[in-house]
Amino acid sequence: MKSRIRLLITAGVAVLAIACASLPAEAQFGFGGVVFDPTNYAQNLLTAERELQQVNNEIQSLENQATSLVNQARNLASLPYSSLASLDQSITQTEQLLTGAQRIAYDVSTIDQAFTQNYPTSYPAGTPQAQLSADALTRWQNALAAFQDAMRVQAGAVQNLDSTRSQINALVGSSQSASGALQAVQSGNQLAALQTKQLADLTAVMAAIARAQSLDSARTIANEEQAQTQATNFLNYGAGYQPGSAQMFH
Repeated sequence: MKSRIRLLITAGVAVLAIACASLPAEAQFGFGGVVFDPTNYAQNLLTAERELQQVNNEIQSLENQATSLVNQARNLASLPYSSLASLDQSITQTEQLLTGAQRIAYDVSTIDQAFTQNYPTSYPAGTPQAQLSADALTRWQNALAAFQDAMRVQAGAVQNLDSTRSQINALVGSSQSASGALQAVQSGNQLAALQTKQLADLTAVMAAIARAQSLDSARTIANEEQAQTQATNFLNYGAGYQPGSAQMFH
């Protein structure tokens, strides 16, 4: 279409130049025939050529501007694919697994209270056996629940791998077929967000495993203290046997 417009304009200018060049000759018609002025004719041709070149330059300038506008439109075109909703959903699921931790949650005040009650640094002498047994059972239940929570978080991270692979393939395909700079940048940003989500899953798994190991180690230490208290209670049997008078017969 641009080439056709240029051709039509060029042809129109050429016809106009020829017409202008012929006007002086027609003005010199006489009864004796036609009078031709070569100098005037050459000047008219030179003027027409300059005007034609100017029109061509303007056409080229308009084409360049049109190309620039097309490129700008491509660079400003938004990426048609977005994985942000899926990423947000995966992170929310991981957060729910962490906030749903059993017994001792990921909360500083809750942890301090639980350790004060069930993980004492020492038991007073004479602590009832019932309390010692109850504390030992609580610590065992806490450790078991923590290991179960860790496995649930690991399972959630593994389930996210399939959706992560699909998102990576879609984003890489969108990046390779990007029509402009904005689409390429948006695709790269979403890939970075996907990596952040993977790091979040890895952090959650490591935190859950560390929690389980910490509770199990705390259980072991508290059980050692409990064993020492039980041994002390067993050995503290009082003054022992004291002889006394006995009467056999009345």
